[in-house]
Amino acid sequence: MEHVSTTTLIITLVIMILVSAYFSGSETGMMTLNRYKLRHQAKNGDRAARRVEKLLRRPDRLISLVLIGNNLVNILASALGTIVGMRLYGDAGVAIATGILTFLVLVFAEVLPKTIAALYPEKVAFPSSVLLGPLQIVMMPLVWLLNTITRMLMRMVGIKSDGAISAALSKDELRTIVYESRTLMSRRNQDMLLSVLDLEKVNVDDIMVPRNEIVGININDDWKSIVRQLTHSPHGRIVLYRDSLDNAMSMLRVREAYRLMTEKKEFTKEVMLRAADEIYFVPEGTPLNVQLVKFQRNKKKVGLVVDEYGDIKGLVTIEDILEEIVGDFTTSMSPTLAEEVVPQNDGSVLIEGSANIRELNKAFNWTLPEEEARTINGMILEALQDIPLANTTVQIGHYAVDILDVQDNMIKQVRITPQTSLKESVGS
Repeated sequence: MEHVSTTTLIITLVIMILVSAYFSGSETGMMTLNRYKLRHQAKNGDRAARRVEKLLRRPDRLISLVLIGNNLVNILASALGTIVGMRLYGDAGVAIATGILTFLVLVFAEVLPKTIAALYPEKVAFPSSVLLGPLQIVMMPLVWLLNTITRMLMRMVGIKSDGAISAALSKDELRTIVYESRTLMSRRNQDMLLSVLDLEKVNVDDIMVPRNEIVGININDDWKSIVRQLTHSPHGRIVLYRDSLDNAMSMLRVREAYRLMTEKKEFTKEVMLRAADEIYFVPEGTPLNVQLVKFQRNKKKVGLVVDEYGDIKGLVTIEDILEEIVGDFTTSMSPTLAEEVVPQNDGSVLIEGSANIRELNKAFNWTLPEEEARTINGMILEALQDIPLANTTVQIGHYAVDILDVQDNMIKQVRITPQTSLKESVGS
């Protein structure tokens, strides 16, 4: 090295620091890329994305290549720095060169390039892949040797390196991604995606029309009464039964009944029954995601929910499930939550007894218990184990519930006032 000028050594040293910065930035840029965005770009024909994706298929090889290059350059830079320091300052130059070189490497070869790569991973990773690809091929023997030795050492300490790392996302991880995409999609689309992910947490009992609200026609009624019920029905399908809903016979397609009514000169019960289908039964507790698939597979749109004894508990339609995803349809005949609640100026809320607890919790961010009952009426009866009188107050969790109206053994209206817990009050 005596015949090499000091200026040449300094220029070489600067080049070594730049090369070290390249390897450091490339490593950080490659590893901080959004893999799903990268996969999407590669599928759309982006050549740079394809190069990077190919490199990342074997991250162990990529990391080994970067570390080999980075360490070789840093060690060479250290040796050159020591020589330059001794030429300029004698024996004291070793310490001086070590301090200066440490500062330069940390700032310009580590912190600065890695910070830039972390902020702009695509702008760093895509161009650097042009060089890393061929370099990996040239360095493959050394990379293979290094990886082989590393795997042997890992096996000696009981660490398995042959386990495949799954790139699949769990539902909770996917839910987090949807939350973080708030600036890239509308709130409505975000809510729809989250609703799809939450379908398995909701079952048919939570959305069904309760038994006492099911619209049906008793075929043993007077024929004029049957025709009147049919012509005034707001629903597309009606349960046909004999005397009692427990003796449900079939599900009448109202539109088909109208068609037969106009085609036939004489519209009779026998003609009407031609527009009826066999009843489709749904076991209670079926998750909505499962029931949606069953509706599609069986080509059904409505089913009667039954318990373990075969007793009818309610009615569920495919529209009810879709409403869980996209929100209420304007054609729904059931009262909306806005029609069942009236917020008050004092922070309390007037609520109809038939209001759905789960919808209230979602709308007001409450935590009313919804495990044992689906309506406010059911929740209070479950808590008291008795039918209360009007003007009774009950405490349920952090909520004061004033019962305002009770009719026909059912709670018609309540006032719910959220109360701050003692711990929160002390903290404030």
